[in-house]
Amino acid sequence: MSDIKANSKLDTSGKCCPMPIVETNKAMKKISSGEVLEIIATDPGTLTDIPSWCERTGHTLMESGNCEGGFQFYVKKG
Repeated sequence: MSDIKANSKLDTSGKCCPMPIVETNKAMKKISSGEVLEIIATDPGTLTDIPSWCERTGHTLMESGNCEGGFQFYVKKG
């Protein structure tokens, strides 16, 4: 999907709300400011949850879209 280089990857496939956001929050705490987390999800709720979460937490959603069997997000830590 993208040529963005992620520093870390989180696969939440098969997990439903609120777990993708809970795990994303934990993963973001482990990386440094300016680094990028790639998130893979199958829960359709992440299409609205992750952008909203980024706005609330000061992180940047760099790109999002469909990937094989789900959705892919690239989030830059603020």
